[in-house]
Amino acid sequence: MLIVVVYDIPNDKRRTKLAKFLEGYGQRIQLSVFECFLSLEEMRQLYQQVKKRVKESEDNVRFYWISEEAVSRVLTIGSSEPQAPPKYYVV
Repeated sequence: MLIVVVYDIPNDKRRTKLAKFLEGYGQRIQLSVFECFLSLEEMRQLYQQVKKRVKESEDNVRFYWISEEAVSRVLTIGSSEPQAPPKYYVV
């Protein structure tokens, strides 16, 4: 499933660390928005890891779960549609 992670973090250091961390899970589509194709278990793990990296009293992070059906109906302007990474790589 597609997980959209959106955040508003006022502290530059925490914001940068979170962005670098999220780059390992998905594609950055805007400054504070990532698209990640994850299983439910991977999403749970990501949520727990992000929770350790933010200050709940100051930061705002949201995880939106987008169904496969909804992903096929995404409309974009100025960028490509959300694409799941390949299931296999040939080396």
